[in-house]
Amino acid sequence: MQMNKRADSSVSLHPLIADRWSPRAYDESATMSGEDLTAIFEAARWAPSAFNAQPWKFILGLRGDENFKLITSFLVPFNQEWASRASALVLTNVIGFREDGTENQTAMYDTGLAVSLMTVEANHRGYDVHQMSGFDHAAAKAKFPLGAGIEPVTCIAIGKRTSPDSLSEEIKARELAPRTRKALSEIVNITW
Repeated sequence: MQMNKRADSSVSLHPLIADRWSPRAYDESATMSGEDLTAIFEAARWAPSAFNAQPWKFILGLRGDENFKLITSFLVPFNQEWASRASALVLTNVIGFREDGTENQTAMYDTGLAVSLMTVEANHRGYDVHQMSGFDHAAAKAKFPLGAGIEPVTCIAIGKRTSPDSLSEEIKARELAPRTRKALSEIVNITW
């Protein structure tokens, strides 16, 4: 049984937004084509960024390669259990300083935009994406030394969704839980 969780929104949204959610049940036999991977990272490359700084750097691991094993190794155990079945894992890093050495105040925001566009492109190509904050940041930095001012922010699992029956009971319960969000009135003062 593969499930969908369409957003319960106050108005109709584009299907790529309405149908997007962060599953944990991935088909461990699914692979990703080079064209799909390229498109996903091209989407990130073309994300808006202040002064066109593009303050992000991604490390890609494909299931079975050394980067995938390294990224899996520093995930918290809960995330290791399900993310190791994804087709790809990506370590997202933010570059906190501009080329002139000044702090880039919008680096995290811009990197989030890049990841958001990656997510939309991946969904458009039939893949699901789950972003994780549950990993050892110091271990990630040690295993992938990227230099001063570059910090790991998130890990991303990308793959093809499968039945939640493939998950342990604890993770399956989270997978089956309904999607929830704050009310629109809690995030914006709409007056029309």
